[in-house]
Amino acid sequence: MNANDLPIAVAIGAGFIVILLLARRQARDSPTAGPLVRPAVTAPRTGGSLTGGPLTGQLLPLPGDVGLVAAREFRERVRGRVFRVGTLLIVAAVASAILIPTFIGAKRTVQRVGVVGTLSAPLRAAVTAEGAAATGASVQLVPEPNPRTATAGLRAGQLDAAIIDGREVVVDKAITASPTSATAELAGAVARTVGTAEAFATAGLTAAQTAVIATARPLPVSSLQAAGPGTTQRATSLAGLFLVFIMLTQYNAWTLTGVLEEKSSRVVEVLLAAISPAKLLAGKVLGIGLTAFLQAGLIVAVALALAKQSRSDVLHGSTPGTIGATLLWLILGYAFYSWAYAAAGSLADRQDQVQSLAFPLALPVMFGYITAFSAATSGSPSVLVHVLAYLPPTAPLTMPVLVSLGAVSWWEFLASVVISIGCTVAVARLAATVYQRAILRTGGRVRLREVLTV
Repeated sequence: MNANDLPIAVAIGAGFIVILLLARRQARDSPTAGPLVRPAVTAPRTGGSLTGGPLTGQLLPLPGDVGLVAAREFRERVRGRVFRVGTLLIVAAVASAILIPTFIGAKRTVQRVGVVGTLSAPLRAAVTAEGAAATGASVQLVPEPNPRTATAGLRAGQLDAAIIDGREVVVDKAITASPTSATAELAGAVARTVGTAEAFATAGLTAAQTAVIATARPLPVSSLQAAGPGTTQRATSLAGLFLVFIMLTQYNAWTLTGVLEEKSSRVVEVLLAAISPAKLLAGKVLGIGLTAFLQAGLIVAVALALAKQSRSDVLHGSTPGTIGATLLWLILGYAFYSWAYAAAGSLADRQDQVQSLAFPLALPVMFGYITAFSAATSGSPSVLVHVLAYLPPTAPLTMPVLVSLGAVSWWEFLASVVISIGCTVAVARLAATVYQRAILRTGGRVRLREVLTV
């Protein structure tokens, strides 16, 4: 981690601490409906109630009831088939995205060039050096007695190119069919090198003059502006963007449907007999959030391990600051949206109402994703992207892209984190009020205006 990543790392740690304190405060400020009964034995599973398994002990040092609900949500989600299958599919997709380009772009480590006739020692050294520079592989010169044997070697795949009497370079297949192949790069480098040497000889230059020209160095090139982000930085920003987008859409939907299922099955009535609505809501949000962070951390660890072992360039631009920023904004984004999705779930009464409630909440996520995707692919974030990085609904998607592209300073990052946490506190308070007033209302969809004007 370099010096520029240190303030971001401090902001990441502060964000984690504030999120935990937010959950504690939300539970403490709510009215208590009595202590939660912790069954000593495993009760049969009934809907989604707290008697759905052995729930002894707490998951985190949070208020007991909140920690107990979070532990149950965490265990139920992790043990579920959706989590296991979804994790395997995402890991498989990540592995494919890292390994397939590596296999396709793999080049041979040795390029064999047949030589018919004689080449001077300086020319042989030049051909070897230029060929290696062009292909990224070592070049081996193979003497051939005549053009016929060189042609046979090319057709058999034993040679990649052949120099015939210092006047012609021959390859097996036409290089115009694949101009970016290693063979085309090798043939072009050899042809230029031998052709230049032939031109020197035709011009009648002495050996000393030829050496001076051959060893000429290009002039240094400077620029008025700093270079933009490279391909690896853009690839890293895209990878982080995909991760945040998938995680937010998946786990926010889990939160909404989880609240709706408990309400429609009337299990929530049993739960609220033992725990206050705010604590139940905080435990559900925290438990699902821990599941999201576990899955995201597993995916990132697998991706980094595969990239390192395969020497892939897909995540070559990843730094601890970039990875930490992506994970932090995944948590901040979930913390902001989960309360709103949970409140929306309490307003619904049937599954067919989910889409109409989730669509307005998903619009900022989609807009932020499209804008951030455009910035990540171009490598040049616009003013709009910088503005969206300070707005809590879109900051989880745009701010990690700015960090990966090196287009944001540490204090701008920290300011966005503070704004997001402050707005999350306000959203959590409003969501807890909506949830408490709407969760027990059945017989139809509850209007937001009705619960806010009570």
